[in-house]
Amino acid sequence: MAKHIKFPGQYCFIDESGKVIIPGTFVFNEGLAAVLDKNNNKWGFIDETGKVVIPCQWRYAGDFSERLAVVKDEQGKFGFIDKTGKVVISCQWNWALWFINGLAFVQNEHDKFGFIDKTGKVVIPCQWKSADSFFEGLAPVQDEHDKWGFIDTTGKLVIPCRWKEAARFSNGLALVKDEQNKYGFINKKGELVIPCQWKVAHTCFSEGLVGVADEQGKWGIIDTTGKVVVPCQWEDIELLRDGTARVENERGECFYIKKKGR
Repeated sequence: MAKHIKFPGQYCFIDESGKVIIPGTFVFNEGLAAVLDKNNNKWGFIDETGKVVIPCQWRYAGDFSERLAVVKDEQGKFGFIDKTGKVVISCQWNWALWFINGLAFVQNEHDKFGFIDKTGKVVIPCQWKSADSFFEGLAPVQDEHDKWGFIDTTGKLVIPCRWKEAARFSNGLALVKDEQNKYGFINKKGELVIPCQWKVAHTCFSEGLVGVADEQGKWGIIDTTGKVVVPCQWEDIELLRDGTARVENERGECFYIKKKGR
């Protein structure tokens, strides 16, 4: 009988001797994981026992979120299925991403982005050159002048499109890029609360901290006030969720440090 070994959000399947009988790892969301059948190069879903519960018939399948998963049909159009495999939002979109807080962003036949609800109704018109999902009640959108701002869940532009880049909100802050190609962070009022002074930065805060790189490309960590809590001295940095960070020095050696530098 097959058994599964669970990692954080991932599984692999072994037999009673410990031999891996289903190669690879599978990322489960809401009890199901997307899998690729290499015989027909189509996607479907398995449950946590390894059983195929939604046949592999899609050109692409994304993770389940809010009980729906995005899929791509033979015509290259995107729609959504439920956990029984039933198509509940027809495949009509050039692009689509998962639902978050009842909304998913989609791209229409004119390559414009908007948002639909879980019935498939367009609730925010497809008028944006690009967009990303809603987080903390706001979504980044790009206008025809390639500038980024933010809309609320009614579609109202609440932070003007003035940034070269913008990422989703986390911890009440969003990463933005200015005309000098430097990165900083704004609050939900659109105020620049962490000056644009970084060569590059991670897009989301983790436990109130985020990785940033200085002009020399060295990585460190700042908090939500912009205070440097780990000096920029590392070749690479990855913030973990247990109060630690993985860092790499100039020799390619990796270490684990406390995220606040202690």
